[in-house]
Amino acid sequence: MSEAGGRGCGSPVPQRAPWSLVAATAAICLVSATSVWTVGAEPMSREEKQKLGNQVLEMFDHAYGNYMEHAYPADELMPLTCRGRVRGQEPSRGDVDDALGKFSLTLIDSLDTLVVLNKTKEFEDAVRKVLRDVNLDNDVVVSVFETNIRVLGGLLGGHSLAIMLKEKGEYMQWYNDELLQMAKQLGYKLLPAFNTTSGLPYPRINLKFGIRKPEARTGTETDTCTACAGTLILEFAALSRFTGATIFEEYARKALDFLWEKRQRSSNLVGVTINIHTGDWVRKDSGVGAGIDSYYEYLLKAYVLLGDDSFLERFNTHYDAIMRYISQPPLLLDVHIHKPMLNARTWMDALLAFFPGLQVLKGDIRPAIETHEMLYQVIKKHNFLPEAFTTDFRVHWAQHPLRPEFAESTYFLYKATGDPYYLEVGKTLIENLNKYARVPCGFAAMKDVRTGSHEDRMDSFFLAEMFKYLYLLFADKEDIIFDIEDYIFTTEAHLLPLWLSTTNQSISKKNTTSEYTELDDSNFDWTCPNTQILFPNDPLYAQSIREPLKNVVDKSCPRGIIRVEESFRSGAKPPLRARDFMATNPEHLEILKKMGVSLIHLKDGRVQLVQHAIQAASSIDAEDGLRFMQEMIELSSQQQKEQQLPPRAVQIVSHPFFGRVVLTAGPAQFGLDLSKHKETRGFVASSKPYNGCSELTNPEAVMGKIALIQRGQCMFAEKARNIQNAGAIGGIVIDDNEGSSSDTAPLFQMAGDGKDTDDIKIPMLFLFSKEGSIILDAIREYEEVEVLLSDKAKDRAAILKGKMIPSYIINSNPEMENEEQPSSENDSQNQSAEQISSSSQEVDLVDQESSEENSLNSHPESLSPADMDNAASISPSEQTSNPTENHETANLNGECTDLDNQLQEQSETEEDSNPNVSWGKKVQPIDSILADWNEDIEAFEMMEKDEL
Repeated sequence: MSEAGGRGCGSPVPQRAPWSLVAATAAICLVSATSVWTVGAEPMSREEKQKLGNQVLEMFDHAYGNYMEHAYPADELMPLTCRGRVRGQEPSRGDVDDALGKFSLTLIDSLDTLVVLNKTKEFEDAVRKVLRDVNLDNDVVVSVFETNIRVLGGLLGGHSLAIMLKEKGEYMQWYNDELLQMAKQLGYKLLPAFNTTSGLPYPRINLKFGIRKPEARTGTETDTCTACAGTLILEFAALSRFTGATIFEEYARKALDFLWEKRQRSSNLVGVTINIHTGDWVRKDSGVGAGIDSYYEYLLKAYVLLGDDSFLERFNTHYDAIMRYISQPPLLLDVHIHKPMLNARTWMDALLAFFPGLQVLKGDIRPAIETHEMLYQVIKKHNFLPEAFTTDFRVHWAQHPLRPEFAESTYFLYKATGDPYYLEVGKTLIENLNKYARVPCGFAAMKDVRTGSHEDRMDSFFLAEMFKYLYLLFADKEDIIFDIEDYIFTTEAHLLPLWLSTTNQSISKKNTTSEYTELDDSNFDWTCPNTQILFPNDPLYAQSIREPLKNVVDKSCPRGIIRVEESFRSGAKPPLRARDFMATNPEHLEILKKMGVSLIHLKDGRVQLVQHAIQAASSIDAEDGLRFMQEMIELSSQQQKEQQLPPRAVQIVSHPFFGRVVLTAGPAQFGLDLSKHKETRGFVASSKPYNGCSELTNPEAVMGKIALIQRGQCMFAEKARNIQNAGAIGGIVIDDNEGSSSDTAPLFQMAGDGKDTDDIKIPMLFLFSKEGSIILDAIREYEEVEVLLSDKAKDRAAILKGKMIPSYIINSNPEMENEEQPSSENDSQNQSAEQISSSSQEVDLVDQESSEENSLNSHPESLSPADMDNAASISPSEQTSNPTENHETANLNGECTDLDNQLQEQSETEEDSNPNVSWGKKVQPIDSILADWNEDIEAFEMMEKDEL
């Protein structure tokens, strides 16, 4: 295709053909890029690609088959307890449950995945089940956003491929737009949510009663996230184009128009949360991750699907602002919309992993490669991408709900570059999923990537997106039964046909963008990639970009990728760092004043730091002051946690578990330190007396074993001494509070008795009641139960070395897996973020204990030896990173001072924390193993509270 005015390989005027790229294939604009990488890189053989593709198919069968067997018609599978998650029958998980509407969510979300994976017979059967069993008129409050992208998108994607198959003449010959009619019914049920003066939808709606009615139990919300209101246009417009009912596209366009009008005009950025009635920004930080992500995605893809160039102009305007303020290659850091040169946080969330893929669609390949490589290095360290991680790549929130965004970007980058490196990345994702997330009844989310513990959830997006992108990554064109270049992916990876751009075009396409901004024509230069510019006859182009980032995780501030700020002017002193600050140093006090930071002596003897950016000598000094305050908060929090220990792992290694059940355990401040010594392995035995508070009457039973003891009636150290004297090699204390779980309580840490505990040589761990019941029930069923006590979950091959066990346990080859085995849900730490005030940041500098208002108070809780069960209880806010790490505070601007010394200090002091059909019908009655637990509130509920 010829170039037009220097604009890549096409003009911004919408044309359907080039945008087959958005279906994530190397079409037209990128077709020549594929051959570039055959030189200088090791191509993956056709046989190996087929083998990996077949492995993806088997993994999908394992997940989908277990959902259909153990969960359907429930919304989602609980893979540890092998049953379905039904709204109202399980303990509430907060906002994360808003995706569940008793409409067989996983089945609908998986419809078009079945066709992509060439499972047409299963697809036809699934469509019949949806038409027969799914009810959309349930009295349940659901998320408008989640219902749109998962259910409406799933129905439309299923309809798109159903009519394609019908046209081919072999399958779906009976189909008569039934899925489309269901989609239309659902669309009308969502429309009342748009009954606001702004046109922004309410975040939730009752499927049966709508909004505001007393029985609806919703309609009082005032805020919604930008992505929630801005991720509707593809599904709603497709519904309008399919049915001819224009009202859906009109409502979605109105919401997008309002968000565009409310952008911050000087920075062209949008905030995370907005008031749906007034249009005021509630959260004024801006990024490309949670809360905003798919808003940007849908602006670009709306241009592709609808042919309205105003959407492209808006996207390019936002993209220019993102690259100007948020992008700090390879990092993407949130900023203030009004002060975009000020970073709003020192950590990133996992949802931004989609952005490299979007940059590929935009045509900006270099930063896509950089950010993707940085994310891949984090994954190689932790096996999965944590829900949030800091700028120096430490775990901030340890959960990982099997998100597909990184796989999505990997697929797009491979199709854009043809670089076999990305096939190897995909292979790593497959291996990690099978090795660490696979359980007998599906794939379980990770509760803590550091310990390898599981969570009893398998979200529908795992089947809708992960397997689709992984299969397409390894598939050749002939492996897919239809031309995927004729479709566009929604944010949930549902497929909508590009021919909709010319169907039922009754919506006015008035260009409102130019009313608000003057567009730089260079914004369009990369609308469609020009391969001659992207790949300048260099077969190692992408490798040359990735190479400086290979050690970015281990060296948190490497040369070559540092963003040089104005504060590093020639000859200027580096800014004052929190770790160097001395309150008695007059020079330091003068620097604080210049940065707008005041030092206040309080009446109770504490010293408090308060920053007002308006009082700073310059904007650069204000930025330095903000960074200093955030460093001080992090440093103080770290000092507070120096005496705290990270979670430990109890791994059941005997038959039939073979290491696949990992329980997160609380550590002890005495006894053998599992982080410094080899793990302890042995069979378990209950002590008598069970409380372990006196000399054991069954020493022969616990000799050489790991003793189980009940909490209560004496101190932990006394229990440890009694079982040690009886010959036990370790101890597990089980909480006596029936029903307790780490899902509803912070990590528990056992303290000593106020005396010298050096005589205790065995490891001691603590399990809450529901976690402990997993072991107790296993003893009742299998008699002999062997466990491994360690600092983190161990590799199955190492655990089972030399033992006669099925090969699929070690090799994660699921084809041999026939036996259904009891599983357990595992606990992890609830993660909550610090809340930092933007207008005035305060830090008290005496006892350095963080408070909710970011002043460091001087009233640490102490433990009395007189307490019967003296313990240190770690609050959720204290669990954002490994407490044993000697934390080098994050540098907001990517600056390095005395780099070599810093890196040397890090290597000497850091501890590696990474771990290698009726509702309710199908519940398996295996006592409390099958009892459901309260789970973590979704990480992004906490993100909603994390304001700067």
